[in-house]
Amino acid sequence: MAPLRRKRTFNAAELLNHRSRGTRDIGTFHRLCLKILRSIVLHENRSFIKVWSKTSKSAIMYETGRVYCDNYQNCYSCVHDQPQNLYKFPKRSKQQKIEDALLCQSPLDKTLSSPSEHKPCLLALTADNWLCRISAETGKELQRVYLSPKYKFRYLAWNVLQETFYIKSVQNKETPFARQAGMSQNAVMHLAIFHVFPLQIVGILEINKKGFGSGVTDVVLSQGVLAVSYSNKSVKLYSFEHIVQRYLTEELTLGQQSPLLGHRTVGDVPFGIPVNIQVTDPPPLLFEAFSHNGIQIGGFPWHYIYTPPHKKHRGTHYICSLKDSTLATNGIQNMNCCSLESDVIFFHPADSGRVIHVGPNTINVLKIITELNSPLPSEVVEDFSLTTHRSNPSPRVTVTSSGRAVRSRFQQLDDDPMQETFRLLEYEDELDLLAIAVTNGEDEEGSAHIQLHDNQTGRLQRKIDLDERWDEVCNTRKQVHLTYFVLLQFCFFPPAFYLSVEQDNIKSLKNNIHST
Repeated sequence: MAPLRRKRTFNAAELLNHRSRGTRDIGTFHRLCLKILRSIVLHENRSFIKVWSKTSKSAIMYETGRVYCDNYQNCYSCVHDQPQNLYKFPKRSKQQKIEDALLCQSPLDKTLSSPSEHKPCLLALTADNWLCRISAETGKELQRVYLSPKYKFRYLAWNVLQETFYIKSVQNKETPFARQAGMSQNAVMHLAIFHVFPLQIVGILEINKKGFGSGVTDVVLSQGVLAVSYSNKSVKLYSFEHIVQRYLTEELTLGQQSPLLGHRTVGDVPFGIPVNIQVTDPPPLLFEAFSHNGIQIGGFPWHYIYTPPHKKHRGTHYICSLKDSTLATNGIQNMNCCSLESDVIFFHPADSGRVIHVGPNTINVLKIITELNSPLPSEVVEDFSLTTHRSNPSPRVTVTSSGRAVRSRFQQLDDDPMQETFRLLEYEDELDLLAIAVTNGEDEEGSAHIQLHDNQTGRLQRKIDLDERWDEVCNTRKQVHLTYFVLLQFCFFPPAFYLSVEQDNIKSLKNNIHST
């Protein structure tokens, strides 16, 4: 069982009085403020109501208190009681539309050359291969870099959060003419890797058959590890640092001339950035596994989760030691779900070493227990479990009025819309809460609510009903940001709470938290 949370009470007025006089221990007061805010959010006489909504033909993105609509054309701030428009870009052509974007927050421990680099910015990738650095507060373009006239880049992702990121190109497909002529393409795709603060190029890495073999379907870079997926369901891990040290042909600087471009400027039209990391032979392999949907690495010490690629193992997840691939005791997790959507399993986002396994009617939070210097394998034990409240299932065999027994050919699904079902789970790190979207199954209107559970014990703290029908927001990504619930699909619903206590004190508390 999970340890019980020790209950403590805090006097908000006294704490705010201490803050107004100043203190050296800012971190302690910040944590106490978050605990006070948590108690405010969870108090039973506080209500959440819908205050604003926005529709968009394209996906709506939410990042750190900002909402981006219409392919990042419109930006709204969620700091106030009602979201306010920060900026709106002029209408762009199809070639100039933003394909993907990342929000950058400047580091507090570095002194940068330009004052604009200390403010948050949006790194935006356009359809015509431009990387633009845009002010997150005003929408003003601060810098732009041309990537390449040869390769189509489409995806942005972090390698190390707020330190390095990469831009991935689409996969090069062999044309029917090339196959008929027996011409084989060596390059599969390309990665452009950058440092942030200040924005600087590391290099463009070519993923080719000579170095990584044939059958490459996808590439991901995370925490300095290059993960390559193959069509035979294998996943291979390589050290990106080793690849750079061994295969880097020339260091590049944006705005400077490069011999690889015939002494033309790096990042300018029409030549962009040259490929300066070319893998000519297979690099050392760190790890390999075969999995139906990739592998996940986490825990203390390191473990990994995978699902065997065979059809008979669908829904069966294995938790093994990364050191020697030893299966943990009780490391095979299977919910035996009969549902349209499969269950999901992942390491806890709080880096606590725990594992969350989410099914339609059960959520298991697991712990990996390892004894130091012990030859025995790790053990997976249950920390706590959450279940839905369900009515008795329909009988498989019914008897008609004439006395004939009729057996149902189909089993009732675990995610049947007439049953209470878990739909989404999100972790809120500042309030240490698990937010779970649950459909009630009470009527055909698809009513739903949000359950807030304590992250340490799993105890239900609060239930908040949603105004929207679940079938309107079912393809949704939910985020919890302090006092806002954000449901993102084609509509955005951020309820704000209204309090019976003095609003000035609460607004001051929220402003202090955001400014810390």
